[in-house]
Amino acid sequence: MDNLTVREIIEQVSAGQIRIPAFQRGFVWEPDRVAHLMDSIYKMYPFGALLFWRTNEQLDVERELGPFILPEPKEDYPIDYVLDGQQRITSVYATFQTDTQVTQDENWKDIYYDHTVADDAQEPKFFALLPEEVDENRHFPLRTLFDTTAYRRATRDLSDELAEKIDAMQSRFKEANLPVQLFRTDQKATVATIFERINRQGVPLDTLQLLEAWTWSEDFQLHNQFEDLVEELESKGFKTESFDENLLLRCASSILVGDPRPEAIVEIRGEQIRDRFDEVLNGVLGALDFLQMNLNVRRIENLPFQTLLVPLSVFFAVSGGKQIVVSQEQRDRILRWFWKACFVKRYSSGVLRNLEEDMKQMLQLKGGQQSSLGNFSINLSEDYFTSNNFGIRNVNSKTFVLLLSQNSPRSFISGSPVDLNTKLKDYNKSEFHHMMPRAFLKEESDLLYNPNCLANFCFLSRSENKKLGGVRPSMYRENMASNLEEILESAYCPENLFDDDFNKFVEARVALLIKEARALCE
Repeated sequence: MDNLTVREIIEQVSAGQIRIPAFQRGFVWEPDRVAHLMDSIYKMYPFGALLFWRTNEQLDVERELGPFILPEPKEDYPIDYVLDGQQRITSVYATFQTDTQVTQDENWKDIYYDHTVADDAQEPKFFALLPEEVDENRHFPLRTLFDTTAYRRATRDLSDELAEKIDAMQSRFKEANLPVQLFRTDQKATVATIFERINRQGVPLDTLQLLEAWTWSEDFQLHNQFEDLVEELESKGFKTESFDENLLLRCASSILVGDPRPEAIVEIRGEQIRDRFDEVLNGVLGALDFLQMNLNVRRIENLPFQTLLVPLSVFFAVSGGKQIVVSQEQRDRILRWFWKACFVKRYSSGVLRNLEEDMKQMLQLKGGQQSSLGNFSINLSEDYFTSNNFGIRNVNSKTFVLLLSQNSPRSFISGSPVDLNTKLKDYNKSEFHHMMPRAFLKEESDLLYNPNCLANFCFLSRSENKKLGGVRPSMYRENMASNLEEILESAYCPENLFDDDFNKFVEARVALLIKEARALCE
């Protein structure tokens, strides 16, 4: 562990040696918090070590240090990028420096020492003040402490007693040491991992910003590429308002380096990412087209696991204006893998291991080689639909909804096909209701199953549910459309729904659902 004095921090920032990487967030401390740090330094309270990454390679994109424009680093000097402690470094430099050009910052206030406040462990002695708030009879500017001329001018008219007090305060700051932990590495993935770990309790790693710092050029900005991709998806009718950029990064890393960890992509050169990014775009677009055409996925929330997009993107990744032509055999194999992965909750644990295996098998399937994609074991029992309750956000319910959507469901009221494009794009719980209403089931005392179990739900909008009246099925039957047989068949619903026997209905419906689910997985 090394130490830096306040003067050394000022000098190294002014020389361009201490710098801020682009993947750091900006300076966010309020002036009062800066004053609190000065109080802690003065009272020699611990306030945490700084963490620097030392390298000889300057990043293409950097942040300024708060409101200050940093000078270019000197040639042949190492660069220390701040991974932890940016707010403290900026606060120290902003408080004491007098030479660097300042950008416009309406929130900044200079820090002053109030020499009228008695020494007390709790009572602060340092304050952030606007010019009109300064009282020259009690407030001494910290900005002068490391500027000999300014300090002499600020103290020359003080009484001997007060001058001694100010000198003692200045000595505290001149003698103060800030602990620094320094590490050297050329492995950018290591930097990504360290930055993520030290920020786990605060602001999480923004891998996209990290990549932008290492891939940026005048004609290529990674963030813009992802924005263009999102716009293209929306033009195809795919809802993207909550599309996670880290999911796109995982797809990109899997396609470009064969590793599903987003941080792995930083190991390759920026120009390689730029030159091959069309493969990423084609891979993601092809995967989403496949999901939309074959599985009725209309938005990313429809997927039980968003990571399902990763192996699919690897399969559909291709350069230039080419397009992957999917054979019937490949289509069937991919669909079988999809359903098994959903029902077995493949990506709820061992995510990286399973992704790597599925990516490998996708590539073999794509290349016409022997592939074992989806050849993992699954034990799909009847209680899947009875022990799991419906909740619009959970994995089992999302799988169940996609299962229902495969059967071209019809409206209970009009008898016409349900508009899946709208229902799944505006995905919310108001589009699904109980087939045996809870109001009716409250009167029953011998229920073997929870009324909220999956087996008691179907595509049934709130308005349709109101028209059915919340009464027992034998009573609401008269409000249903005339093509009753088609409606029931499209919902995997047995005719004994209208016998008003919940237990027998659930068992009969589960038989239909499990038969279809197992068929999809075979």
